[in-house]
Amino acid sequence: MNTLPSLHKRKSTLANPMEQQRVLEETDCSIPAFGRKLSETGCMPLRPDSCTILQVNVGYRCNLLCRHCHVDAGPDRMEMMSRQTMRHCLEALRRNGIRTLDITGGAPEMNPELSWFIREARNSMPEGEILLRTNLVILLAGTTCRHFPELYRENRVSLIASLPCHTRENVDAQRGEGVFDQSIEALQLLNSLGYGKKNSGLELNLVFNPGGPSLPGRQQALEADYRRMLLDSHGIEFSHLYTITNMPVSRFLDSLLEEGGYCSYMQLLADHFNPDAVKNLMCRTTVSVGWDGSLYDCDFNQMLGLRMRKPAPRNIRDFDESLLRERPIAIGQHCYGCTAGAGSSCQGCLL
Repeated sequence: MNTLPSLHKRKSTLANPMEQQRVLEETDCSIPAFGRKLSETGCMPLRPDSCTILQVNVGYRCNLLCRHCHVDAGPDRMEMMSRQTMRHCLEALRRNGIRTLDITGGAPEMNPELSWFIREARNSMPEGEILLRTNLVILLAGTTCRHFPELYRENRVSLIASLPCHTRENVDAQRGEGVFDQSIEALQLLNSLGYGKKNSGLELNLVFNPGGPSLPGRQQALEADYRRMLLDSHGIEFSHLYTITNMPVSRFLDSLLEEGGYCSYMQLLADHFNPDAVKNLMCRTTVSVGWDGSLYDCDFNQMLGLRMRKPAPRNIRDFDESLLRERPIAIGQHCYGCTAGAGSSCQGCLL
């Protein structure tokens, strides 16, 4: 049985979402408020389109403590979605014809109700898309998780797997010693089931994020590098690469403040603000559901405790798309992260 990699012994000191909001809004970095930037570029008001993706965070517990984690996930987090709240999510999918369920965490596999949730979701939406975000290492973590790759295959779950670099040194520096090797083993296992193979219908998408306070490189070029390196060195195939900007939230925000790089990073994001990215922001088509059923405009707002604005419902049990469409989207300084350069979302760059 594989042992878990050694973890970064680090949690965010900004565990209180309100404290994070205060830092983001009150620290004087001499950059305009994000709302003002939207107004200056003719992008206000920021309002949603129809909801096409329901992103469900099933819990903050994780077997890793990654340096860049905006969820501040870790082994000692106790927040976990109940089966009843999952039922409310399934009802929202059924009633509103939402075609994509995006399951995230923490490590979703650490929620004991995940297998039930996936099977019920597939029954509810036979032709819909089920996405799941995995850290890969969890798939090797003993008998309790070994069944997940086959479960995913049986239910045609598209996987989005974190692999922030194609080198051992960089991955282990971000995620913990031994994570790269175990990630490679998990990817090889998924390939053996057909994941990432051409014409298999089983999507295996990888996620790149920078190792520090910089913007991602061009997604297409990075994908080509990943393909060459992973295939040549490890025989691994995958479907697509997503590049995601590190958000100034939670553990990464902690790191920026400790190293004195917060304002320079925020200036970098603001200097690369791209109004063309605004029209494709994920908050316009995605509703984020917290582990307790609370509704947010995006996963990042969820971590900052920025609830949806009226007249939107507060909880998934009261899901009402007509009211959701009437709401203004809640914004903050962290939104510069999604609009810098080619833009950033949970499905990669926006442009």
